[in-house]
Amino acid sequence: MPDYGVAGPRWAPLPWSWAAERLRANQNFWLVTVSPDARPHAMPVWGVWEDPESSFAFSCGPRARKLRNLATNPRAVVMVDDTVECVSIEGRAARVRDDERREQWIDRYLAKYQALAPDLDAEFLRSNVLVEFAAERAFGVIEREEEFSTRPTRWVFG
Repeated sequence: MPDYGVAGPRWAPLPWSWAAERLRANQNFWLVTVSPDARPHAMPVWGVWEDPESSFAFSCGPRARKLRNLATNPRAVVMVDDTVECVSIEGRAARVRDDERREQWIDRYLAKYQALAPDLDAEFLRSNVLVEFAAERAFGVIEREEEFSTRPTRWVFG
């Protein structure tokens, strides 16, 4: 980001552990998909980040627009809801069709969210669609003046 003053001698990359910590702890995420006619669609979702798999999963209804968009174009962006310590991940998403993998994600999802939503159970998740997002690259930015130009970082996966 040289146009924003980034790349100077004071720049030091953020460690991946910084981003992974925010992804694991974050409750609400923004998911951005693109419709078949190239219209962006952004919606908040609950989701679970799994490190070191570099993957994220969320649940949605079988008729959800995000699911229809992903069926046409699997590319998506997932972001934490923090606008000061920002993490944005680009990748590809697809329905989880393998039963064993689906159960792994359901267990992770319940471990994270059941305390917030006591009525949430595995049957509810099984009756909907689980989508797994595989990270391709990520960006971390700290939106505080003293750190903005010295910390932006890009990570590439796989």
